[in-house]
Amino acid sequence: MTRATTQRRDGKGSRQRAPSARRTSKEATEAPIAENPSRTPAVTKLYPTKNDLPEATRTEVITLLNQRLADGIDLQTQCKQAHWNVKGPAFIALHKLFDEITEDVEDYVDLIAERIVQMGGVAEGTAGVVANRSTLVDYPLALGTGSEHVAALSDALGAFGRAVRVGIEEMNELEDAGSADILTEISRGTDKWLWFVEAHQQ
Repeated sequence: MTRATTQRRDGKGSRQRAPSARRTSKEATEAPIAENPSRTPAVTKLYPTKNDLPEATRTEVITLLNQRLADGIDLQTQCKQAHWNVKGPAFIALHKLFDEITEDVEDYVDLIAERIVQMGGVAEGTAGVVANRSTLVDYPLALGTGSEHVAALSDALGAFGRAVRVGIEEMNELEDAGSADILTEISRGTDKWLWFVEAHQQ
């Protein structure tokens, strides 16, 4: 199993995708999450803690969770983008739905960030870090109709849910049951919201 790492800026700082960075929605559904060794490195400083997981394990957990944190923050902004801009006959229902999803995704982001800090790490959630690391496909800015936002947001939720399940496997490999449990909770919630959004396509 590969571990997800990405970079989304070239050496000049322009917003250009590296080959294994953000993918199309089809690639995000079908292709395995690829490892990109050139991604922005995580901060490696560890704060003292009496947590009995080995330091090497905690360092790897922190790096992997910071990747999921970037995905979660990106998903949160995409949900808000849909909430703000949706139009059409289903406006009220979708406007409210997208806002409810945003609130839950914010909780997922907090769970991941707080777990990173519990492990003695630094939760890296600035806009610049998220822009460099997120594995989610860029949300199209010109969407307007409910059906367009439903399609785009279901893609984002599906990709995030898949990345979280990869994270569960990674935490199990590292024998970090606590982090695996947090990601399992997030996975269940993400699957629920994906179901709610996809219901508007059926």
